[in-house]
Amino acid sequence: MAKVRFHDNNEYITGREAVEAYLNTQEVIYEFWGTERLNDRLRDAYDLSDEEKQQILDAFKPEIDDISARRGYSTADIVMLSDKTPNLDALLNKFVDEHHHTDDEVRFCVDGHGIFAIQGKDGRYFDVELEAGDLISVPSYYRHYFTLMEDRKIKAIRLFITPAGWEAIY
Repeated sequence: MAKVRFHDNNEYITGREAVEAYLNTQEVIYEFWGTERLNDRLRDAYDLSDEEKQQILDAFKPEIDDISARRGYSTADIVMLSDKTPNLDALLNKFVDEHHHTDDEVRFCVDGHGIFAIQGKDGRYFDVELEAGDLISVPSYYRHYFTLMEDRKIKAIRLFITPAGWEAIY
C-alpha cells in the first residue's frame, strides 16, 4: 500500500484512505487494484514473454478500460526494471532528473517498489512510495522524478494518451 513522505519534514501519511485523500488534494490519482488475480510467475518474474505481458494487461482490462474512459488513455504496455535490465543505473540516473510531461504519467505497480517524487500544488515536495497493487497518475505538467526503492525492481503497467506525450521535458 502506498505511503506519502514529505521532503521538508520526513513525515508520512499512511493508510489507503488517508493517502488517497491527500493525493486527491494534489490532483494526483491514486487507486488500489491489488494483484491477487495474477499467478506467481506473472507477478514475480522479470523475464516475461510478450504473451505473458499481454496476460497481465488482460487481467486488468476492466480497470484499464475504466480509468482510460475517465482520463482519455489510449494505449497500455508493461515496463520492467530490475538488476536484469541492461544499463539499469544509467536509466535510473535519467529518471531522477526532475521533469514533466505534456500527458499524465500513469503507473500501476504489478511487483516491486518505486518512488515518485512530486512537486505539489503548493510547491512542497513529497514522495509517493508505491508497491504491488498501487496505481498513480501524475498529472501533466507536474514536476516530478522517479526512482526505485531498496529492492531495485518494479514491474508496472504504463498507460498513455499518446506515447509522445510521455516524453520528458527537463
